Amino acid sequence: MSKTALKKELLNLTKEQLVAQILDLYSKNKAVKTFYDFYLNPTNEKELLDKCKKIIRKEFNVEIPQKANLKFSVAKKAITELKDLQVSSEIIADAMLYLAESACEFTAEWGDMDEAFYVAAWNNYKSALKFIAQHNLLPDFKRRAEQCVKYASPCGYGFADDIADVYYEYYHK
Repeated sequence: MSKTALKKELLNLTKEQLVAQILDLYSKNKAVKTFYDFYLNPTNEKELLDKCKKIIRKEFNVEIPQKANLKFSVAKKAITELKDLQVSSEIIADAMLYLAESACEFTAEWGDMDEAFYVAAWNNYKSALKFIAQHNLLPDFKRRAEQCVKYASPCGYGFADDIADVYYEYYHK
């Protein structure tokens, strides 16, 4: 159904019917509930960030590596959900860099990973720094971006050099 067709149908409903539909969606659909919770209380960005970081940490569980799933897709989905809520750029940047930090820390603590892991970690680090630069937040995240370089330094397969190259691309122009 197109937006135009949906709009036409919604205009035929009474205010009470619309409210009833929204309440029904709110109670049955987690994404709708999250959206309205944030829409009505935008000050809970920190809570949403903490929830996102918890999901990322579960995927890259440095403390208990046997429980780590190492699925970048799950972590990126959590970040996309933050973006969909249109939270502040600082919150999105924090989450994006946290994913890269977690991946770099995991490999620093638990040893060499496969090439696909390193490529995904590098891509996420590069995307995070690009986003951070686009939103003029580089000074706010410099220490954490540099920490990724330190985490990557003992890693093989050129990963350390690749992470350092991205860092220097944004922080030492």
